[in-house]
Formats: sequence, structure tokens, C-alpha cells
Amino acid sequence: MTDAPPGRAAAGAEPAVAAGPPDPVGPAEGLPAATDRYRAGDHERFSLVPAAYLFLRREGQVLLQLRQGTGYRDGYWACAAAGHVEEGESAVDAAVREASEELGVIVAPEDVRPLTVLHRGEPGGPAIEQRVDFMFEATRWTGTPTIQEPEKAADLAWFPFVALPEPLVPHEAAVLRAMHAAGRHGTQVPRLLTFGF
Repeated sequence: MTDAPPGRAAAGAEPAVAAGPPDPVGPAEGLPAATDRYRAGDHERFSLVPAAYLFLRREGQVLLQLRQGTGYRDGYWACAAAGHVEEGESAVDAAVREASEELGVIVAPEDVRPLTVLHRGEPGGPAIEQRVDFMFEATRWTGTPTIQEPEKAADLAWFPFVALPEPLVPHEAAVLRAMHAAGRHGTQVPRLLTFGF
């Protein structure tokens, strides 16, 4: 290949086509235009695994479950309703679903209040260990929280923020400490927290 002056194609070369904005007419029949979505190859480089956590709170207490049989931090106390965001659902939808699946309670989406977003990683770990956790709280729900998945939870209990149990899942402990500090000082939990970097 030979170099050509700017704006001119080299002899025998196909003329360059400038990349411009997407077709202003848009997709037919309401279908997304090719430029409305990321390419499949973009996800081979790096992905964040999203999860939603819903902390149920009452009178200075938070509801926690004791993990078992999951393969991750079994024997640790953790948020009572949490799990991965599934394809096609929002983080709020995932929090509502997890509360129903894990605790048997109904939480209205408008009662799911954002707390913080936690970006966490495992130093030196694979890309799958890069995660984004959407942390929510609720003080209103319908039903009595009870263990719905006994193969995954050995216990379920309310704990005051001043006497949280040990051990706690480490990244959740960081969020619970931030919640406790915000309550003591009349401030907000930081909108973004990082853990493991």
C-alpha cells in the first residue's frame, strides 16, 4: 500500500468512505438501528456483573441472612435479599424479585430506595470478579420475612447496626458500616463506593 495525499486515494485503492452519523431515517418498523446496540465483540474484552441488594430496615435494625450451600462465603452473614440482575430486568426489578424469592415479601418498586452503587473487584482476579452492586433499602413491605430458600440460608435475623454479627461478607460489611455512619451523623451514604481496588 502506498501513501496518498490527504483526501486522495492511493492509485488502485478503493476510495475511503467517511463514517458519518446513522441514517436519519432510522430503522424500519420500530426496530433498533445497527448503531443502537453494542457489538457482541465489545463484551469479550470486559464485563461487569450486576447484582441488586435490598436491605430491609426497621427501627435501627437491618435484616440479614446466614449463607449456606452457595459456594460463596458460606457461614457469613449477608443482605437478606440479593442476587444477580437477570437479562431484561432493571436493578430495581431484581431487588423486588429477590425480596419475593428469598424472603416471601412483596416490596413495591416505589418503596425501593437507592442507597449506593458499589464497584468492587478482586485484585489480580479475572474480569468476572469485576462487579457492580446496586444497593437499595426498604422500610415498607407486605408480609413477614421468612427463609424461602433453606438450602441457601441457615438463619435469618434482625440486627441493630451497633451490634452487627460476625463474620459479615466483606463488601457488604463496608456498605453496612457506611449506612451506620450515615445514620449516626445524619448524612447520606456516599453515592458511589469502591471495594477491593
